[in-house]
Amino acid sequence: MAEIKVPELAESITEGTIAEWLKQPGDTIEQGETIAELETDKVNVEINSEESGVIQELLKEPGDTVEVGEVIAIIGEGSGAPAKKETPSEEKEEPKQAESAPEPAQAEDQEAETDPTNRPIASPAARKLAREKGLDLSQIPTRDPLGRIRKEDVENYEQNAQKATTAAPKAETSQPKATSSDEFNGKPVERIRMSRRRQTIANRLVDVQHTAAMLTTFNEVDMTAIMEIRKRRKESFQEAHDVRLGFMSFFTKAVIGALKQYPLLNAEIQGNEIIKKEFYDIGVAVSTDEGLVVPVVRDADKKTFAEIEQEIVDLSTKARENKLSLNDLTGGTFTITNGGIFGSLLSTPILNGPQVGILGMHKIQWRPVAIDEERMENRPMMYLALSYDHRIVDGKEAVSFLVKVKELLEDPEALLLEG
Repeated sequence: MAEIKVPELAESITEGTIAEWLKQPGDTIEQGETIAELETDKVNVEINSEESGVIQELLKEPGDTVEVGEVIAIIGEGSGAPAKKETPSEEKEEPKQAESAPEPAQAEDQEAETDPTNRPIASPAARKLAREKGLDLSQIPTRDPLGRIRKEDVENYEQNAQKATTAAPKAETSQPKATSSDEFNGKPVERIRMSRRRQTIANRLVDVQHTAAMLTTFNEVDMTAIMEIRKRRKESFQEAHDVRLGFMSFFTKAVIGALKQYPLLNAEIQGNEIIKKEFYDIGVAVSTDEGLVVPVVRDADKKTFAEIEQEIVDLSTKARENKLSLNDLTGGTFTITNGGIFGSLLSTPILNGPQVGILGMHKIQWRPVAIDEERMENRPMMYLALSYDHRIVDGKEAVSFLVKVKELLEDPEALLLEG
């Protein structure tokens, strides 16, 4: 018999939530095979078995919080369905044909004997549902030949109980209905449990607003020059590097050029010290079904446009496939977020602590722009937003930083020299 324990995670992560069991009691598992998926504050981690055998019991259910080193499953020897205990007299008896297909209740009793805790054998989903409904698993019949109670057995048992209650004569029908205490007055709602990652995002965003003196300054950039370069170069760039020339490489280079001139926006506060970072690991916010994540482009100042574009594509793909590692998400020095891909015209980005600066990109919109006192032209314009921590970044420095980003974007050739 072997125990499956929660493995060591990253240094700052001590617990997680069971997201999904990939094996059930009675299933055979090989050494190194994945038994469960664990959701942590930042990424999902696969838990692999260190032994081969048969799953005897799952000690936790989806949604349960577990700590590093905690036992979450028991594995026994054998293969296929878990072996049933036999008494010496049973080993000597010839099997009777009339007993070759035991009744569900008998199978349930036999299977319960194999459980060291003497609890009915049930899937995690069934146990969770029964607990939520306040039902006793030992009272629930099952059609499973091994006596294992499944979720549908619990649902059927509850439905039959409700029908029986409905069929009973209603007493005191003349009494007026009591006023509902439901906070929504009986209107339909759906309660969805927040995932661990969503809870972490919520807590961190609130924490930043409570601890940082966050302000936002705005500007706008004329995207004409960049759009013309992309129009001229996109096909040859794609052929040469096998990646599309997007906007993010231009913005990453522009941010790096501005950070070099205004280094306090590439810093963080630790106690009563300011840590000025002399490297440029740029976080790029990516939206996924489970919430916003910010993978990091390492040493972005040393990468070409093509390398930046390719890394952003790779990180975005890993984020949406839930394959980011902890290293992909830690250690960024400054963040860029692009609400424009969803149509946002203007917004106030929230700092990604402990960073002290974040640049918000927005939708490119054609607007009339005054070229001089007499001429107007329609230009592709984008609003930029810079949120910063006023504890170490003064308003003058923040505004100057954003103006520098604007200048570099409107003169892309300067990116080759300063980005």
